[in-house]
Amino acid sequence: MSLKFGTDGVRGIANRELTPELALNLGRAAARVLGGARWLIGRDTRRSGPLLSAALAAGLATEGVEVVDLGVVPTPGVAFLSAADHVPAAMISASHNPFGDNGIKLFSAGGLKLSDELEERLELELTALSGQGDPRPRPTGTEVGTITTDHGAIDRYRRFLAEDVVPAGSLDGLKVVLDGANGAASELAAGVFEALGATVTSIHTDPDGININEASGSTHPEALQAAVVAHGADAGLAFDGDADRVLAVDGAGELVDGDQIIAICAIDRHERGKLTHDTVVVTVMSNLGFRQGMAAHGIDVITTDVGDRYVLEALDEGKHCLGGEQSGHVIFRDLASTGDGMLTGIALLAVVARRQQPLAELAAAAMTRLPQVLVNVRTARRDPGLAGKLTADVAAAEERLGDRGRVLLRPSGTEPVIRVMVEAPTHEEAAEVAGHLAAVVTSLGA
Repeated sequence: MSLKFGTDGVRGIANRELTPELALNLGRAAARVLGGARWLIGRDTRRSGPLLSAALAAGLATEGVEVVDLGVVPTPGVAFLSAADHVPAAMISASHNPFGDNGIKLFSAGGLKLSDELEERLELELTALSGQGDPRPRPTGTEVGTITTDHGAIDRYRRFLAEDVVPAGSLDGLKVVLDGANGAASELAAGVFEALGATVTSIHTDPDGININEASGSTHPEALQAAVVAHGADAGLAFDGDADRVLAVDGAGELVDGDQIIAICAIDRHERGKLTHDTVVVTVMSNLGFRQGMAAHGIDVITTDVGDRYVLEALDEGKHCLGGEQSGHVIFRDLASTGDGMLTGIALLAVVARRQQPLAELAAAAMTRLPQVLVNVRTARRDPGLAGKLTADVAAAEERLGDRGRVLLRPSGTEPVIRVMVEAPTHEEAAEVAGHLAAVVTSLGA
């Protein structure tokens, strides 16, 4: 039995790679490494959620932990309650992945994702538990942990979103379409946005255990784009399965991605004197147009590796308040400890309402998105050093593009894939450069 953490916890095919046996031992390892007399567990709407939640809870209780089952709740809701109660927590979700996958995200007390060092300690403890025999005695009698349910705890998170993020009535007059991805925000989102004054139409909010993310949500926004136009709405918001990320749609049905959302909110905060150190934090995948837009508005940009936890680390290190990823995982650090799709959507629409400008105008004024081509090149084996062998080819491509574009080669952290990303003034030029580099990668990694 083995486990390796990725950039957002551990994921795999439920009941084959991510089994209840593994979840049980992970619960035991988490109790030993992270401590805590009380833990919270939430899940999204996948059929395998109750199975894995029960196994993880059993592992924690085996080590004497009091476990509180929150039921179906967005990941940022779990993080919020973890921070509010200062207890460790876990979320059973594979985010935007297909329903057959599942995952486990762990939060230390305070709602923070785990450091590399803690994940390594967990992997070692799990390996030890999976071996022959366990020298440490298990609790017995009254020392055995308990498992209780508290599905009403989510009301505290609901009140936070509806009352504490923006002033009452901040979304008055806006018509909004919400796509719940048949996921964790399905029952929660409409009431929150209506409480803030918006007129809401909801789609994909009828989860059945297998339809999470199916042709819906942030990975499939086409239905939302059509619905916004059909209903004459001002904007639309597409959440992913666990609602920790969001993409937006303007009144014309055009997609507004995470870069544009961050840019709009950063400029608004900057002009109101609420952007700490006039700085935002993004990953290497953010569009060059984002950086150019921020420079034009006098906002500094800090860049991190891919992964929201690296964004969070940079935010905390520099005491900054806003950052995120192009995928729509946005962190308002003065309000939350992790990315929150509903919080981000509220903040974005509050800018639209306050400025009385269409979302399309705000996005266009914030940045001009350069065409971006991403090619995933599968190689014969995983070779983290392969990208380094293309230094001369990358340099030639960068010389060709100059300050008009950007080249990024990045090995996948989990599979034998090299990701080739090129930005250029035209899609044709970006595709040509990316295609050439992809061919070189293929020849070297065959």
